[in-house]
Amino acid sequence: MAPFAPDFSDPLYIPWMRWNNLILTWLINSVTKEIASSIIYMNSTNELIFAIAFDYAEEFVLFAASGKAASKELERIDQLFYSYASNSSGMIDSPEGIESLCSDLEVDHTDVRVLMLAWKMQAEKQGYFTLDEWRSGLKGLRADTILKLKKALLDLEKEVRRPSNFADFYSYAFRYCLTEEKQKSIDIESICLLLDLVLGSHFRPQIDALIQYLKIQIDYKVINMDQWMGFYRFCNEISFPDLSNYDPDLAWPLILDNFVDWLRSKRG
Repeated sequence: MAPFAPDFSDPLYIPWMRWNNLILTWLINSVTKEIASSIIYMNSTNELIFAIAFDYAEEFVLFAASGKAASKELERIDQLFYSYASNSSGMIDSPEGIESLCSDLEVDHTDVRVLMLAWKMQAEKQGYFTLDEWRSGLKGLRADTILKLKKALLDLEKEVRRPSNFADFYSYAFRYCLTEEKQKSIDIESICLLLDLVLGSHFRPQIDALIQYLKIQIDYKVINMDQWMGFYRFCNEISFPDLSNYDPDLAWPLILDNFVDWLRSKRG
């Protein structure tokens, strides 16, 4: 038994044991698995504390230093946020705040990289960034200054373009443009702009043709999520411009059947 424990005959022994075991359990659950495995058989908190102090002092110093660094990083992220946030709402939600951010990033507010940044933050509402969203995005990008954020946009674009991420980004772009509560569809004009922004650089011939069709057709005034995802699937899977592998029996949205019919009729 550790020398700091009361004698077995001491009336304080049983209360001491209860507290000792409670604190031991807390300490063991508070350290890494590697450390816990080497101290789990110790009988008292004194033994355990001395062991940690002598054997793992360096690890605890590094852990404390990393925690302090993370705290400073978060402080800088918050300071950057409040340099753009509105005093009244505590969010980045004013045109001036968004324009100032885009100006400092040297991107236009209509640049697809702004949408990618919103995706990284998982911003819920178009034109609004909350502190929690900002923290999540910038910590993920390891950016706590505007200079680091500018550089991070280059890597973010590569991250978004990976096939494993792009489908999620593409569907997010649609949801991000649902500006009204319970809104489930987007008007044709806005969809054309969004298609050009999100898919135009990768599927220019398909998107140009699709936008042309959407602007002249009269059957649809709005586009829903199913149709939106169908556009992406069409660009990915269908041979263009010959459309040789397009099969209308494969449950494509009707608007795409009509689009293909329109393309074929143009070719005669």
